Amino acid sequence: MAIEKIITEWKKKNFKPIYWLEGEEPYFIDKLVAFAEHQILNEEEANFNRTIFYGKDAQWADVINACRRYPMFAERQIVILKEAQQMRDIEKLEQYIENPLSSTIFIISYKDKKLDGRTKFSKLVKEKGELFTSKKLYDNQLPQWSIEMVTSKGFEINKKALMLLVDHVGNDLTRLEHEIDKVSVNLKNRKLIQEDDIEEFIGISKEFNVFEFQNALAQKNSLRCFQIIQYFEQNPKSAPIQLILPSLYSFFSKLYVLYGLSQKDEKSAATAIGVHPFFVKDYLQALKCYTFSEVENVILLLHQYNLRSVGVGDTGTEDASLLKELVYKIVCFRKTA
Repeated sequence: MAIEKIITEWKKKNFKPIYWLEGEEPYFIDKLVAFAEHQILNEEEANFNRTIFYGKDAQWADVINACRRYPMFAERQIVILKEAQQMRDIEKLEQYIENPLSSTIFIISYKDKKLDGRTKFSKLVKEKGELFTSKKLYDNQLPQWSIEMVTSKGFEINKKALMLLVDHVGNDLTRLEHEIDKVSVNLKNRKLIQEDDIEEFIGISKEFNVFEFQNALAQKNSLRCFQIIQYFEQNPKSAPIQLILPSLYSFFSKLYVLYGLSQKDEKSAATAIGVHPFFVKDYLQALKCYTFSEVENVILLLHQYNLRSVGVGDTGTEDASLLKELVYKIVCFRKTA
């Protein structure tokens, strides 16, 4: 069941006795736990009927005893076990899960781990309650997720601002939402988030960043590439090479896929490479600048320079120098017959 559906059911007062929230993406787990902690019961009910444990300090017997209590002055009580992955003997909760009280909503936050679906314990959780697995978003899902987050808060965001935000923050949903909130509260009466807002309120240069570097390389604009590299050299924390090379590899790998398509219209291309329609024009434009063999060569070069950047076959060349070499070999160097 998706997070939205669970919260919708909770708002309708439809509850299961057990909610096991597991997986590698803490953002969705935290959202469900926060809603359960602050929204299911009103303030007066919560004073008597909300119990919170932390896995590192909790004893399994104390948790079970809390779950077996009956609510006071309310229809139900909530017991929340946070950081359950740190709890010893957690499997002993099985004796409660086998026969839970309908008046208790027991929520277990089990981050960064998953139950073994073959075990009796896992099957019991699925039978008696709701097992929610929180998965990390793929990088190509981040733009759409960010757009939906911006929209849910009553704002819009333009293409460049979106890419600046996603490239800078990466796959950290909690921080993405925090940065969106930071920008939106400073917009005053405006509803559109622009690249100037990202630069001013988050501190990312709108002219010198990974997105602009990628675009310059995609257009074979070597002068612009070298200008951006110079900025990176003077501001090492703005775009480390370990962030730049994977981004370029992802871009050119998608170009490689596009060359295999019989239909290269925007809709087909966006579906094939898994990008938001916002960005597909950048890829189609790059196809006009690079032949298939050139794309293959770029991918090989990116692999080589990625190894060099971590010290494989390299004596310690500076990151900026590696990038300059890479750009030269991609854009400027021409093989002679």
